[in-house]
Amino acid sequence: MRIGIAGFGKMGALVRQTALARGHRVPVVIDPHSNAPEVTDVELTSESLPLDVIIDFTSPQAVVNNIERYGELRVSAVIGTTGWYEKMDHVARIIGKSDTGLIWSGNFSLGVNIFFRLIEKTVAIMNGFPDYDVLVQELHHNRKADSTSGTAKMVGDILIAGLDRKKTLVTGLPSRSLEQHEINLSSGRGGFFPGQHRVIFDSEVDTITLDHTARSRLGFAEGAIMAAEWIEGRQGFYNINDLMDSIIGSEKSG
Repeated sequence: MRIGIAGFGKMGALVRQTALARGHRVPVVIDPHSNAPEVTDVELTSESLPLDVIIDFTSPQAVVNNIERYGELRVSAVIGTTGWYEKMDHVARIIGKSDTGLIWSGNFSLGVNIFFRLIEKTVAIMNGFPDYDVLVQELHHNRKADSTSGTAKMVGDILIAGLDRKKTLVTGLPSRSLEQHEINLSSGRGGFFPGQHRVIFDSEVDTITLDHTARSRLGFAEGAIMAAEWIEGRQGFYNINDLMDSIIGSEKSG
């Protein structure tokens, strides 16, 4: 595959390295803010083509304009950038008109997405045990740009969707007691954590904890490349759940 990369920070550099290691070509690297020798252009243009897929790890401020450009140039995309989800409907319309494919996620790590599925299964059980309260904790390195992280928000959304007794996420450290229908989602920033997420179900008699800890960013890069391989040749607006469903479905049928 001919893969382009938009955003050549730590993740973009690792995605490029991982793509090359998997036998793909990376003829285009876009970044207006980097002087790295691997960067080929400041923006994607028709002269950058042909590309099969572009993988975007840029910024919330740039990503929607980037997606509009991908649509205009008929290039399918993998969007690992977070912080744009309030414009989801707008982006879906762009992709619908462009006859291309886009897959997005707040976290492309396959391990994290297995973690999400485990949370869903656990929530289905815990919905019948109202004596357990639930909270979410996350830790990231001190250069992490957003708080709360996109991954933690996805965890919170799974809990809200599955637990009848919970309706609202409260982020940060509230200066009041929580209501019964609220879930506290707390964030810590410091050190060099690639990412750690914990879901705690707690009762008066015991505690049940689900944890995911990333050891490096490599899992994110490998998931992004797998998403690029999956979206090639597809049309439409997808998220990581569609990719996971295709994997789990193939396992069941095999």
